[in-house]
Amino acid sequence: MISFTVLGEPVAQGRPRFSTQGGFVKAYDPAKSRDFKKYVRLVASQYAPSQLLEGPLKMEVVVYKPSLKSFSKKKKAAAERGELRPVTKPDVDNYVKGIKDACNQVIWKDDSQVVDLHVSKFYSEKPRVEVKIWPIEKQVEQLNLI
Repeated sequence: MISFTVLGEPVAQGRPRFSTQGGFVKAYDPAKSRDFKKYVRLVASQYAPSQLLEGPLKMEVVVYKPSLKSFSKKKKAAAERGELRPVTKPDVDNYVKGIKDACNQVIWKDDSQVVDLHVSKFYSEKPRVEVKIWPIEKQVEQLNLI
């Protein structure tokens, strides 16, 4: 299993921006998303395997958003215990898109290898993203038995 934590406020993947140059349309990531991907890639590279992972993978991502300033002490305590969860935008899948893109050619060959994904969103006084990745080997063993 590969496990790493990206410290700091999580950034969801932003919508692509478009520009035209010489009559051609070019799509690019917003600066905030691009910078977050670079940071995730840097952290992931410290935990990268000697060879890129192959085959099906399971991924677990836990996003800890900063607690809201408007929270009372009681609400902050409930949020830290995981009793109060963020139901606001951005969606959990938008957080995962950038993280998966950042792990391409660092942890695995392509993010299409992730076939099992679990994402959670919490509040915390210490904003961060915790990532865990496992190869799914039992699936391969089961196929060999058939």
